[in-house]
Amino acid sequence: MKLLMLGGTEFVGRAVTEVALARGWEVTVFHRGNHAPPEGVTAVHGDRADAAGLAALETGEWDAVVDTWSGAPSAVRDSARLLAGRAGAYAYVSSGSVYAFPPTARLDERAPLVTGSAGATDAADYAQAKRGGELAAAEAFGERALLVRAGLILGPYENVGRLPWWLGRIARGGTVLAPGPRGLALQYIDVRDLAEWTADALQAGLGGPYNLVSEAGHATMGELLESCAKATGSDAELRWTAPEDVLAAGIEPWTELPVWPAPGEMRDALFGVDVSKALASGLRCRPVADTVADTWAWLQAIGGAAPQRPDRPVLGLDPAKEAVALRRAG
Repeated sequence: MKLLMLGGTEFVGRAVTEVALARGWEVTVFHRGNHAPPEGVTAVHGDRADAAGLAALETGEWDAVVDTWSGAPSAVRDSARLLAGRAGAYAYVSSGSVYAFPPTARLDERAPLVTGSAGATDAADYAQAKRGGELAAAEAFGERALLVRAGLILGPYENVGRLPWWLGRIARGGTVLAPGPRGLALQYIDVRDLAEWTADALQAGLGGPYNLVSEAGHATMGELLESCAKATGSDAELRWTAPEDVLAAGIEPWTELPVWPAPGEMRDALFGVDVSKALASGLRCRPVADTVADTWAWLQAIGGAAPQRPDRPVLGLDPAKEAVALRRAG
């Protein structure tokens, strides 16, 4: 199978590229040249934000395209239009953020969506930008467009700072502010499971939208953080703290304490996703302990510091603020 990977050097794109190579696929990686792609690919360069940035893709044929673009939808529109007659399918890695908020019921693929435009030239609103990307892919490829609505993505190569922050914090040891409840049921997807499912779906000729996260309760907050302690060999004490005490300390959920949303509509939306369609199509999710251990091993291999996307804020709780919150919580 011949795959064109738009991106392919970081996080999701890299995971897809490595899965494709492991299957013996012929992979072309189109990227700006800022990071080295995996060995074994054909690399071509271009900048999708530039008017002439797609020149390297004006020739060539592929069985499938995978696109992880998170910027202006017009870039997806331009690439999809250019490739529609020379590629068999187009998988666009979208987001569960495309569903209208607040949710009125458990989110399946038929739930109401935010507005979006395939021709939008900015990405100020992430949800609308991702929806615009979906529309762009579907307009060019029709039923051959696969819309991968990923939720929280964790695993090796993460450049957002969620799991790497928790691993680093717990590795430092001491008393760690652990936001409760310990049994909070998480929904997330290991980036490699996302990549494997996307490759399987392309081979099977699937199209349309699919929610792609684990089932609710595949892991809990307790299992995630305890796996971090085990993987790092830390003697850290996890101090489980009630949500109301976390919030009373002025701590921002999700950003200062990555992965953890406060109780309410946001948590319901993030961890209330119906994934029955993806499960029926063959989605398989590895244990949280494997995701954590492999992410830690990757971090150690690159010197301990995870890369940081320049368009995303740095996540994590300041040590001084954590200390104050721990004293307040008793």
